Amino acid sequence: MQFKDIVATVAEDFAAVDRFILQRLDTQVPLIREVAEYIVKSGGKRLRPLVSLLAARAGGYTGDRHVNVAAIIELLHTSTLLHDDVVDASDLRRGRPTVNAVWGNPAAVLVGDFMISRAYQLTVELHDMRLLEILADGTNVISEGEVLQLLNVRDPDTTEERYLKVIHAKTAKMFESAAEAGAVLGARDEAEATRNRRLLGDYAKHVGIAFQLIDDVLDYEGDAAEMGKNVGDDLAEGKPTLPLIYVMRQGAADDAALVRDAIRSGGLDKLDAVIAAVRRSGGLEYTRRMADAQAGQAIALLAGLPPSRYRDALEALAHLAVQRSH
Repeated sequence: MQFKDIVATVAEDFAAVDRFILQRLDTQVPLIREVAEYIVKSGGKRLRPLVSLLAARAGGYTGDRHVNVAAIIELLHTSTLLHDDVVDASDLRRGRPTVNAVWGNPAAVLVGDFMISRAYQLTVELHDMRLLEILADGTNVISEGEVLQLLNVRDPDTTEERYLKVIHAKTAKMFESAAEAGAVLGARDEAEATRNRRLLGDYAKHVGIAFQLIDDVLDYEGDAAEMGKNVGDDLAEGKPTLPLIYVMRQGAADDAALVRDAIRSGGLDKLDAVIAAVRRSGGLEYTRRMADAQAGQAIALLAGLPPSRYRDALEALAHLAVQRSH
């Protein structure tokens, strides 16, 4: 099953999410409308709202509130991207100039803030404390992950354990929250809601970790045109991702020293040498194996759901998370 086939499983719902976002981001402030339209039309796979839609349907939900929930998830995720790009001084995302590159840092931060506040307004409209709890807890963990990552920047002593904690909080938690929010909608009672929330939340957590680990690999072997960002961005920012951590732990002494120095200094002066060291050490293969293991755990959890085309789509999504090239 290809990505387009996964999307086709919830095609009407998926299209409704974009319409809902554009409608509910309407505001009297022209700059917010302009930036919002730029973001919504910039493409992207919309993986997190897709997970939310599929989780709701796989859990038996037959209503339409999952569209609202998926839109809320996308608004929250987009706000984190706006803030990330400012923190990282990024100028390219999804193959297009970032909002901060076009409108400046203040606009990017403030529109991100608007999206967060609008997302919580929309959540309150649903009158479901379970959803509010899931999203509030999720965004808090994500914020902690951002700060944890900041503490790891230019620190070559970052361990694999510390790094995995960061990517769970910073990346996987939004996947997890998306699935949990969708899962509770279709439950017949609180016991089923708790069960589905845990099962689908854990599934999405593993998919999110796998997705980020493959991002780590692609940062050293991907193509900038396909990825929509610059190759070596993480190294330029001094971020010790898993392939680099592996070199420092298992690579030859010269390679480990090279990577440690590159992380401390940041920048791309040593990119070619670092890429060579990562490949020599087996860091990319190790990271891929870790990602495959996470995807395998995600797929195993789906056995706890009744068979459906939505469950099949979730399984296919876990496979694609580790098979992609961008």
